[in-house]
Amino acid sequence: MKKKKIDLQSLTPTQSTCAHCSDDEHTHEAAPHSSNFKLYLPAIISFTMLVIGIALDYFKIFTFFQGYIRLAWYITAYIPVGLPVLKEGWESIKKGNFFTEFFLMGVATIGAFGIGEYPEGVAVMVFYAVGELFQSAAVQRAKSNIKALLDLRPDQALVFRDHQFISVSPEEVNVGEKIQVRVGEKVPLDGILLSERGSFNTAALTGESKHDTLKKGDAIYAGSINLDGVVEIETTKVFKDSSITRILDMVQNATARKSKTELFIRKFAKVYTPIVTYLAIALTFLPYFFVENYIFQDWLYRAFIFLVISCPCALVISIPLGYFGGLGAASRNGILFKGASFLDTMTKVNTVVMDKTGTVTKGVFKIKDLVKDQIFTEADFMKYLIAIEEQSTHPIAKAILEYKIDGIKFKATDVTEIAGKGLQGTVNQKSVLVGNKALMTANQIEVPTETDSIVESIVMMAIDGKFAGYVTIADELKEDALEAIKEMRKAGINKIIMLSGDKDSITQQVAQQLGIDWAKGGLLPEEKLEEVEKLKKNPNTKIAFVGDGINDAPVLAISDVGIAMGGLGSDVAIETADVIIQNDQPSKIATAIKIGNSTRKIVWQNIALAFGVKLIVLAMGAGGLATMWEAVFADVGVALLAILNAVRLQRMQWN
Repeated sequence: MKKKKIDLQSLTPTQSTCAHCSDDEHTHEAAPHSSNFKLYLPAIISFTMLVIGIALDYFKIFTFFQGYIRLAWYITAYIPVGLPVLKEGWESIKKGNFFTEFFLMGVATIGAFGIGEYPEGVAVMVFYAVGELFQSAAVQRAKSNIKALLDLRPDQALVFRDHQFISVSPEEVNVGEKIQVRVGEKVPLDGILLSERGSFNTAALTGESKHDTLKKGDAIYAGSINLDGVVEIETTKVFKDSSITRILDMVQNATARKSKTELFIRKFAKVYTPIVTYLAIALTFLPYFFVENYIFQDWLYRAFIFLVISCPCALVISIPLGYFGGLGAASRNGILFKGASFLDTMTKVNTVVMDKTGTVTKGVFKIKDLVKDQIFTEADFMKYLIAIEEQSTHPIAKAILEYKIDGIKFKATDVTEIAGKGLQGTVNQKSVLVGNKALMTANQIEVPTETDSIVESIVMMAIDGKFAGYVTIADELKEDALEAIKEMRKAGINKIIMLSGDKDSITQQVAQQLGIDWAKGGLLPEEKLEEVEKLKKNPNTKIAFVGDGINDAPVLAISDVGIAMGGLGSDVAIETADVIIQNDQPSKIATAIKIGNSTRKIVWQNIALAFGVKLIVLAMGAGGLATMWEAVFADVGVALLAILNAVRLQRMQWN
C-alpha cells in the first residue's frame, strides 16, 4: 500500500512573488542540499556581469566596450535572470493572462534595452531575482513548524501478527491491533497504552517541552516519541484518522482559507495591474498633445519606470506571508488556527465565553477537604471510607480511591447500595454508612449545620450510628487558570463569562475565585446556546467561546470564533472549532489573541509601506524625477523590506 503524502508545496502562502497577478502554479522553492547553489547561480552570474559592465562603463578602461560588444555583454548578463521571467510571461499570455507581473517586468526591462538603458534593464531583473530568493527563504522559514510536524509522520509500525511483531506501513494497521514502540521511536497511531507505564515527548503536538508520563489505559497520540523502554499500545484509530494526520490536513487547509484582507489585495491586484499598464501607455503618448518639447524616448523611459514601480509584489507577497507566519507562530505555541481568517477575527473579539469543566478546571475530581471526629486518625477514617467506596463505580468514588494511605487496607462486607443516597456495609464488624445528607437523615444521624453551606460535592460517613466526618470532592482549577483571566484582560477582552453544566453554586464559586464578570451554572447544551445567542444580538459583541468540543459543539459552531481545549483527543473539537488549543492551557487563549494582533499589525504595516513608497515614486517617475534605480527600490526593495517585516513573526514571543 502506498504511503499517504502531504504535499509541502501546497503549504506555500502564495504561489510565488511572480504569480501575484495570475492564478498560475509557479514557485521558486529552494531545492534541498546541492541544488540550492543552482538556484542562486543565475542571480550570481547576472549580478557579477552587471557590476563588471558598470565598472567598464564608468572607468572606460577598454575602448572596445561599446556598441554591439557592450549590448552583447548586457544581454548575456540579462539572460540568466530574465529568460525564466520572459518564459513565464509567455506561458501566462498563452493562457489568456496578459497582465501578470511577468508581463510588466518583461516589457519594462526589454524597453530599457530598447532605449539604450542596458544596466537598468539588467539591474531590474537581478534585483527581482534576489527578491524571489528572499521570498523563498522566508517561506521556508515560515514552514519550519509544519516541516517538523511532517517529520513526525511515522514510516513504520511494529504490529503483533502470527505470534510476532512485524514491520508494516501504519496505513495497514487496523483498529484494535497491538503495536510495539521502541525507545526513540514515534508512536505511529492513536491508541491506549497496554504497558504499565511510559514516558513520551509530545512537544510537537502540544507545543510544550515537558514530557508526559502515562500509565496503563491512558490515551496516547500518534507523533509522540517514546522516551523510556519498549511499550505496547492497542490502536483506537486507523492512520488516516490519527491526530497527527488530521492536524497536518488542518494546517494545509488553513493556508488555503484566506483572510478578508488577503482576498481583497488579490482582487485589487487583478484590477490594479491592467490599469497601471494603460496608464503607462497614456504616459508615453498623451504628453505629445500637452508638452511643447515632447521627446518620445524620454516619455517612454518614464513609462517603463512607471511599470516597474507599479508591480504589486510587495503587497501580494508580504500579506499572505504575514498570515502564514502567524499560523506558523501559533502552531509553535501549541495553537492551531483553521484559517488566516480566524487570525483576523481573533483581533476583533471583545467577549470570551467559557465552559468550566475541562476549560478552567482539570475535569478530574479530587478530595479537597477532610473533616473527621477526633476519635479517628485520618488514616483510619479514610480506610473505612475507601473500604465502602471500593464497591462503587461512581466518579466520586474513583476520586476517593485515589487517596494514598499507608498500612493494611480495611475490607468491607455486605455492601448494599441505597438508590440516590449512598452505600451501607460492614467494616471491622462495625456498621458503616457512606453517602449524602439524605442517607444520614434517613438513619436519624445528626449532621453538623456547617455542611449546609458547602457548595462542593460532599460525602458523609457514619459508623455505628454516629456521625464520623465527611470529605468534600471538587474539580481542581488548572495551574494557569487565574493567569489566563488576567492575560485575557491585558489582551483587550472587556467581558469574560462562564457557562457551565455543573451546579450553579460551584460555578459561581469558581467564577469568584478567578474574577470572572458573570457566570451561570446548571445549563444544558441547548441552554448554553440560548445564552450565547442572546449575547450575539448586540452587533458590537464579538464572541469567542471556549469549550471541550463535545457537549459544547453547538455553541462552538455559532460563535464568531470557536476555541476547543484539548482538541487532540476530541473528534468533535477538530471538526467544529475554529481554533484548537493543543495543550489544554486556558492561558493560550490570550496568546492566540496576541498572535492575531501581531499578525494584523505586520500586515497593515506592509500595506502602508508598499502603498506609501509606491505612490511617492510613481509621482516622481511620472514627473521625470525618478530613474530606473528608484523604480527598482520601489518594487523589489519595498518587497524585500515587507518580507523581512513579515519574518519577524517567527522570532516574536507572546508568553
